[in-house]
Amino acid sequence: MKKSIFAIFMLLLALPCVAQANYDALKAKADKSYAEERYDSAALAYAEIVKAGESSTVYYNLGNCYYRMDSIANAILWYERALLLSPGDSDIRFNLQMARSKTIDKIVPEEEIFFSRWYHSLLNMMSVNGWVWTGIVFFVLFLVGLALYFVGKSISLRKCGFYGAVVLLMVAVVCNVFSWQQKERQQNRNSAVVMTGSVVVKSTPNDTGTDLFVLHAGTTMTILDKGMKDWCQIRLSDGKEGWIPNSEIEII
Repeated sequence: MKKSIFAIFMLLLALPCVAQANYDALKAKADKSYAEERYDSAALAYAEIVKAGESSTVYYNLGNCYYRMDSIANAILWYERALLLSPGDSDIRFNLQMARSKTIDKIVPEEEIFFSRWYHSLLNMMSVNGWVWTGIVFFVLFLVGLALYFVGKSISLRKCGFYGAVVLLMVAVVCNVFSWQQKERQQNRNSAVVMTGSVVVKSTPNDTGTDLFVLHAGTTMTILDKGMKDWCQIRLSDGKEGWIPNSEIEII
């Protein structure tokens, strides 16, 4: 009985090592195929890695494969997914813009007020983990400032500790709010990419609805309503809205 328990215990310990070995083998295979410009083989290998869990690096590499194969809609989809996990990565943003420049639809976004634009730029500086760790660092500094307030031997030192602790606590709270917002964006994904050559956006969620406009492969949108079985209501960055079949798009 004891030997069986020990064997099971050792097996459980070995499982993560086996999984890591498989991951490394697949990654090496994918990287080798990409270096040899066999992008279809590389894409298949990266897609296998994706099944094991989310990774902005793998998503980015997968996007690069599709970009090289001139499959722009798929490239944009995977770049967007990579950016969702690593919003502060400049390489992902650059490649995403390059892929978008090859799409047919040139949509001019609505003018965003300065404060909103500044806020989103600040929010997207780091990922969920980045904001979490930054918040932890500022909270530790807050504790240091608090300690300085209680043990400081001079009035000026205690004032510095008190006001410094207040500011550091506020920054730590903001970091945690940003982390929560980034996590919400990852869990409640409401953006999508058109994957087919072209699709007609309707005024109502059925084929008899009025044709509003046509979208082409690679165009991104925000999903407003997913309540219908085969249709969803979408909104473009320029403010246009309509209904589109679920089969024509892929959730980011």
